[in-house]
Amino acid sequence: MALLHCNDNDSSCHQLRWWSFLTISLCLVSVFETQIASSAVLMSLRNHHNKLHQKSPMLQANQSTCALFVGTWVRDETYPMYQSSSCPIIDAEFNCQMNGRPDSDYLKYRWQPLNCQLPRFNGVEFLMNMRGKTVMFVGDSLGRNQWESLICMIYEEASPRTQTQMIRGDPLSTFKFLDYGVSVSFYRAPYLVDIDAEHGMRVLKLEDISGNGKFWLDADVISFNTGHWWSHKGSLQGWDYMESKGSYYKDMDRLVALEKGLTTWANWVDNNIDRSKTRVFFQSISPTHYNPSEWSVGATSTTAKNCYGETSPMSGTTYPGAYPDQMRVVDAVIRDMSNPAYLLDITMLSELRKDGHPSIYSGDLSPEQKANPVRSADCSHWCLPGLPDTWNQLFYYALFY
Repeated sequence: MALLHCNDNDSSCHQLRWWSFLTISLCLVSVFETQIASSAVLMSLRNHHNKLHQKSPMLQANQSTCALFVGTWVRDETYPMYQSSSCPIIDAEFNCQMNGRPDSDYLKYRWQPLNCQLPRFNGVEFLMNMRGKTVMFVGDSLGRNQWESLICMIYEEASPRTQTQMIRGDPLSTFKFLDYGVSVSFYRAPYLVDIDAEHGMRVLKLEDISGNGKFWLDADVISFNTGHWWSHKGSLQGWDYMESKGSYYKDMDRLVALEKGLTTWANWVDNNIDRSKTRVFFQSISPTHYNPSEWSVGATSTTAKNCYGETSPMSGTTYPGAYPDQMRVVDAVIRDMSNPAYLLDITMLSELRKDGHPSIYSGDLSPEQKANPVRSADCSHWCLPGLPDTWNQLFYYALFY
């Protein structure tokens, strides 16, 4: 079935074209009859529909029928798109090759969507399209992972033809491509909502985001993420109390807390961001790989403990393990926004990449820790070069195609 070609002013034709598009896409869903794959396809349709009605004058809207987030990983010898030694910004915890990772096949995979071909990332084109503008990543260390990846990808093609400047800070760091007037920033806000100090205690304010939000108002493109910190407990927990509507809690159901915090974020975006000038993205939950029984039939506690030693992606289009419960919350909150953010749904394609984590090849580990991967392997963050480069290729496609 071919899609209709419509004149710009023919609204009835556009409506028929949309229903034709929806019919084709639902057929794709029937081909992949799994709950997770269907969710990813439908979210891709929703993003497409939203973008048709939320065009930003500064960037093209995505008019494609591509189901970006359903597909497979294919080997491609032209990858990676840069070398870690050529990028000026990779943190030691992400620089797996520098830290002695002995295998490199994990760098040789390209994401192949189900029904289209992704264009290769072009750093110079990115800078030209974004001339004079600011891109900001807001969130936790997974957001920093993606921020550094994007800078590496642009720098690979733009350097040495453009001058650059790095301004490091906390919570805000910015890398500038001076000849184009382009700034690529990272603002650290693991929960998005504010954390305030009260009587020597860290209080997570589930209904307050004003302290962080004032720093985001001037960005032209903002990509948000959160998720991992909401489940941290013990020494990794980032707060002492949660505050909601004047009441203080030592703890509460973490999914309930996430929903409250994300609803505060969503309301802030709807009420404070001029969507005719600013594009808003939300990156879905980045998965971890600490339980080999999710992806390896026959794996036991005596044969494997985590992602250590994994060197290749999962085959196929779906992950056999658990899908993050947090995604139900993310999907529901974004769906209820008056002007929904574009969901960059990287969860399923990232779940297939059990091989992409730093494992013990992280600059944060001592020799003694590296000798004990059962306790020390990082199966949460991602190597650079690596998987976040694909996140940014999808980000690039969503912005400009």
